[in-house]
Amino acid sequence: MAEIGYGIAVKVLELLGSRTFQEISSAWGVKSDLTKLEGTVEAIKAVLLDAEEKQASDQRLSVWLGKLKDVLKDAENVLDEFQYIVLQKEVMKKNGSTSKKVSNFFSSSNPLAVSFEMAHKIKGIRKRVDEIAAEKDKFNLAQGLVDRKLSMQERREMTHSFVDPRNVIGRDDAKKQILDLLMQQDADRNVNVISMVGIGGLGKTTLAKLVYNDELVVGHFQLRMWVCVSEDFDVIWLIKEILKSALGKIDETLSLDWLQIHLRELIKDKKFLLVLDDVWNEDRKKWIELENLLLGDCKGSKILVTTRNSSVATIMGTATTYNLKGLPEEDCMSLFVKLAFKVGQENQYPNLLNIGREIVKICKGVPLAVSTLAGLLYSKVDEHDWKSIRDNEIWNLEQKEGDILPALKLSYNQLPFHLKQCFAYCSVFPKDYNFNNRLLIQFWMAHGILQSPANESQELEDVGDLYIKELLSRSFFQDFQQSISLNYTFKMHDLVHDLALSIAKGECSVVTKKSTLAAEVCHLSFLENGQEVTTLEKLSKVQTIIFITEQPASLLEACIARFKYLRVLDLSKSSFEVLPSSIGSLKHLRYLDLSDNHIIKQLPDSICKLHSLQTLVLDDCSNLERLPKGIRDIISLRFLVVTTKHTCLSEKAVGCLDSLRFLGIGDCKNLRCVFEGMEEGCLNNLRTLIVVGCPSLTTLSLSIKHLTALENLIIEDCEELSLTNKEENQDLKLSLRLMKFYNLPKLEILPQWLQASANTLQHLEIADCSYFTALPEWLPHLKSLQTLRIKYCPLFSSLPEGMQDLTALREFQIEDCPKLSRKCREEVIHKIAHVPNIDFDDDFDEDSGS
Repeated sequence: MAEIGYGIAVKVLELLGSRTFQEISSAWGVKSDLTKLEGTVEAIKAVLLDAEEKQASDQRLSVWLGKLKDVLKDAENVLDEFQYIVLQKEVMKKNGSTSKKVSNFFSSSNPLAVSFEMAHKIKGIRKRVDEIAAEKDKFNLAQGLVDRKLSMQERREMTHSFVDPRNVIGRDDAKKQILDLLMQQDADRNVNVISMVGIGGLGKTTLAKLVYNDELVVGHFQLRMWVCVSEDFDVIWLIKEILKSALGKIDETLSLDWLQIHLRELIKDKKFLLVLDDVWNEDRKKWIELENLLLGDCKGSKILVTTRNSSVATIMGTATTYNLKGLPEEDCMSLFVKLAFKVGQENQYPNLLNIGREIVKICKGVPLAVSTLAGLLYSKVDEHDWKSIRDNEIWNLEQKEGDILPALKLSYNQLPFHLKQCFAYCSVFPKDYNFNNRLLIQFWMAHGILQSPANESQELEDVGDLYIKELLSRSFFQDFQQSISLNYTFKMHDLVHDLALSIAKGECSVVTKKSTLAAEVCHLSFLENGQEVTTLEKLSKVQTIIFITEQPASLLEACIARFKYLRVLDLSKSSFEVLPSSIGSLKHLRYLDLSDNHIIKQLPDSICKLHSLQTLVLDDCSNLERLPKGIRDIISLRFLVVTTKHTCLSEKAVGCLDSLRFLGIGDCKNLRCVFEGMEEGCLNNLRTLIVVGCPSLTTLSLSIKHLTALENLIIEDCEELSLTNKEENQDLKLSLRLMKFYNLPKLEILPQWLQASANTLQHLEIADCSYFTALPEWLPHLKSLQTLRIKYCPLFSSLPEGMQDLTALREFQIEDCPKLSRKCREEVIHKIAHVPNIDFDDDFDEDSGS
């Protein structure tokens, strides 16, 4: 997979250009070699995108790319060792807690040994890279290509407006809903845009054709036009195609000025329907240029857009977005029978029909997948052929132009390089996997495949969140579900997962007992219990190990011993009583997940040697006695979620993790305090703090004042926490943006320290707080507040004066607060008439406060 090779080249160049390597290259006598290596890798990177496009038709080039990836991975690993040594030195300087051995390693009596060892490795890598680079010239590769996508000529598949309704199955309800949207009379605009969004192959174009030719539509609109837009949203070309659709033919030599005159004359005083099929354009300026020509004088005109990308719908100012769902299984089966059997033949082969039903399940509601597989079986009556299709991975089957994988690959080809790489890495997770946005971002970070932030206010985590939302908008992810604690989950459609596997084949593998693994595989997830260690014998450069199901300790020990370059080790839902102390040898490890291990009592002290570790997940480790004392030595840690039986998370442990951006504390039944004794400067990069299910926790206020970078604070199910303190400091420097309090029985009023975020707080939510009585008089000082929600607070009875001063407020919701009087509600609604979304339920005590 060339994307991974290109990605490694990018990572290697980032490492070589980093400040760390600039500083140590001279001190260790490797500056010349590193400079030459950088130049060679830069030259190779320049031709990799061209090599990606040509490798499918040139076996020699494919082999060359394989060798290149191999040496670039070695280069990355060696450079990563440099970084680890620097981190060791930093730990020793900061904490003085590393071993005597490490201390000696950096002592003045041993500089030659360090210099010799690292110089030897760098020279070896440089020599191998030079040899690989010397071979690239024989392939005549173009240099300096931008991350280009397939041109319009290569990918445009023109569509027309006709479809025989007798050949369409299972879209009656969807058709009716689209028809209703088209028939609506809109008072606000002459022309409204309706977008139909869905994964490739789902039948958007077919449904649009059904609607376009329906007799109701024919009678309702005076003019109908159909244009297949595809990738190149060229306004002149589009005007010509619209005119051709309406008039049959036009003078192709007309200027833009004459074309727009003809278009405006065509639609003048007419109620029209324009279908723009297969739109990919994300340039709003281009759309506005076309839209301005389509704003006719007759109300009720509609533009129906089909697209795979919800961002397109947003750009086009869509009035309504219709998300097309998959076909029900029975409808898919009907379609399959129609296309796989000759008329009446299905009754002669009941066994084939049963196999066909299993094949249909593979398609997960996508009509194009059904028709692709049915087409492969048409007129075949040998059970072996049918079972071969059923048991085969779909990307191994012969695919013709217009079949499902080419259709999905089209979406992939449109992605920029960085999204292609992130998408491909998702193939290591099994089908139907429930992704968590935070953990997937940390997974991508562990492999270094997120681009550097665009500015200082942006973190890598923000970049990852943008990537996920982009993939969601392009239908690569689906089934989005938001939780109250800011995280969200989503899945990949099985066929999209097949696409990811076909792209990452040879790099990523979901391992079963039947799996045969190629030697070059780097990312593994184990799907079945009791995997044999012998499975791993051919492998040497594995970077990802994910235990989806329970695995024996022997397999874990074998992985640790064999794979020294591991970046990700996911042991969630495992039942290891103890972890091997050898885990401390994984100096490249960035991501360690031990969540949902209910029997582990302690972590080995050697875990604190993982100075490169960025993510440590200890969620729901209900028997974990405490965090290791030396956890502060994990100085790269950015993401920590912990469940522990300890009574206090001390300042000397968690409070010293200066790289920490996210801290989740959950189900700590004995926890009474957090960061006791914490001083200024601790946790100065922490952006999100979530505390859930800590019934013994009594205080948090004294800790808050030092968290100057904190943006998100969520506290839930903490029965003894009141959040108020007599010694609160009014001169705090906080920058909270979001705050949610759920089920805090002792919360009566909002804490005074919240005023320190008067210029930054945007979202405030209070729910299930049985003794919360009122919002404070200083609430209107929160000038940036956009969302305010109060729910299920039975004693909440008053709102402060000055609500009209909350000029940034966009949503105000009061739900199930019976003590708040109707009079108070009416007065407030009058004062906040500027707020677009106001939601007061009707469950009020008429006599209270009236």
